[in-house]
Amino acid sequence: MTALIISRRTGLLMLRNDNRNGDQSADQSTASAHATQQRLLDRFLAGVEKRAYRMAVLATGNQDEAFDIVQDTMLKLVENYGNKAESDLAPLFFCILQSRIRDWYRRSSVRNRLRSWLGSDDEDDDSDGLDQLPDPAARSPEELLAARGGMIALEAALARLPLRQQQVFLLRAWEGLDVKQTAEIMECAQGSVKTHYSRALATLREKLGDHV
Repeated sequence: MTALIISRRTGLLMLRNDNRNGDQSADQSTASAHATQQRLLDRFLAGVEKRAYRMAVLATGNQDEAFDIVQDTMLKLVENYGNKAESDLAPLFFCILQSRIRDWYRRSSVRNRLRSWLGSDDEDDDSDGLDQLPDPAARSPEELLAARGGMIALEAALARLPLRQQQVFLLRAWEGLDVKQTAEIMECAQGSVKTHYSRALATLREKLGDHV
């Protein structure tokens, strides 16, 4: 009887140890996965932060507001989508960024001045024949910078574009997002993305010559 009790106790102890080891292994695996995801997220945010800030500055014309918009965008991405795959981060990030930019315009009296500056044309009207135009081949940011010799002239020209043309151009040519992704981020039809991009590119070519 004593041997049986000892055997049962030994078996129970072994089972408890096995469960404890299994829990520790699971905890370590979870911690490792979390650390890997955190490094991935940190790398993405570090890589996109400066470009996002430029986009927000061009959209708002205010460095402090742009900084707040980008910080809020980064925070929302981490809070809501921190566990997403790396390939999903860019579309999600820029979707949040564009939403924050639109929120800023809704809150700001600047919107009224911009509305009069941009005119009353509804650029989301898909009846425009330019909707059918294919996208011109986009050049990389590095090529744009090298061709112009600096950011000043390009940013000045971009700042003068209507907001939606400006942001579509940056998403397509700067971030390399495709038409479908850009349309989802900008909350408009794919045909409108093509129109905005074509008009932006035409204006930039007129302002900067063959450098774009």
